[in-house]
Amino acid sequence: MTLDRRQFLKTSAVLGGAVGLGLPAVAEAFTADGVRPLAYRPETGDAQPKPLRILILGGTGFIGPQQVEYALARKHKLTLFNRGKTNAGLFPTVPRIIGDRNMAGGHDGLKQGTWDVVIDNPTRNPAWVRDAGMALKGRVGQYVFVSTISVFSDYSKPGMDENGPLHTPGAEAIWASNDGAAYGPIKVRCELEAKAQFGEDKLTIVRPGLIVGPGDLSDRFSYWPVRIDKGGEILAPGTPNDPVQYVDVHDLSEWIVRTGENHTLGTFNATGPKGPTTIAEMLLGIKSVTTSDARFTWVPAEFLAEQQVRAWSEMPVWQPAMGPTLGFMQVNCQKAYAAGLTFRPLADTARSTLDWYKTRPAVEQEKARAGIAPAKEKAVLAAWHAKKGD
Repeated sequence: MTLDRRQFLKTSAVLGGAVGLGLPAVAEAFTADGVRPLAYRPETGDAQPKPLRILILGGTGFIGPQQVEYALARKHKLTLFNRGKTNAGLFPTVPRIIGDRNMAGGHDGLKQGTWDVVIDNPTRNPAWVRDAGMALKGRVGQYVFVSTISVFSDYSKPGMDENGPLHTPGAEAIWASNDGAAYGPIKVRCELEAKAQFGEDKLTIVRPGLIVGPGDLSDRFSYWPVRIDKGGEILAPGTPNDPVQYVDVHDLSEWIVRTGENHTLGTFNATGPKGPTTIAEMLLGIKSVTTSDARFTWVPAEFLAEQQVRAWSEMPVWQPAMGPTLGFMQVNCQKAYAAGLTFRPLADTARSTLDWYKTRPAVEQEKARAGIAPAKEKAVLAAWHAKKGD
């Protein structure tokens, strides 16, 4: 199945993604770390907030730099806590506490200072949360823990809110595991440690879905802008109406800072876009910021499974809209939307991701961590056409 020009133009206009719909002709520049200028911000209607003392655990990885940029622009007083190794040259004027969270005593540097807000960025070891809580005890006004929607154990039903069923908390023996199957249970345990250390009267738990945009080294979203920009026939997964969810790193990071400004407490699923979006709308919206001749051939989930094409990894930002993954891309985030989570147009995300990707070293561009290999894509498309008798 292919989509014609009329469908393409209609979808692009709906998403605000077509070139010429008021978007800049040239995207803003990015550093190699994915940090963008501050010129573009979602309209929030907020007045200048009261300056806060904010401690960010991390701050130089993927979502951290966006938080730092935004918080500095809003006149907050920042301190970073990290090893001083990842992107060590970022933010040289921001005070930094050096500590290695994997080491005994690695959190000792946090035993001094008082903070209005502490933001704990993607942490997958519950011991880190426990040790940070013990070091910071009694000196934190609000602790924001960045969790994940992977804490849920059942995605078979659409519209799952924050009260959905969770994995059994990960036992201590797997806390340091990098096994993907352990990720959800470990993050459940992290959430429990956060509650135990800081109390629900000081706690904000943010559960993002797929975080996308400049700086994302997983390539889970960037595969699509890069592949579409190359053009030609593109293997598209499932049906055009399969739902997708994702959140731009800037939107998520900026909202996390605002949860501190507004003292927003509680647990929040945090992905988007705000309105239901299909995989076809996403792919066509991405295409609209390129001059590509890309054309999409939709291949059913059952055939992809027969060809051993893996959802999510080889076909990023997609899970079959059926059975156990029916609700994976239909998580209810209305609570976060009501608390001020906003979204920029897909066109901005697609354009900025593609421009940033092209600044990466050639070796990284050639060895993407997600997306189907070109030879395999070609073979699967040939098999699909043969099956249909094309």
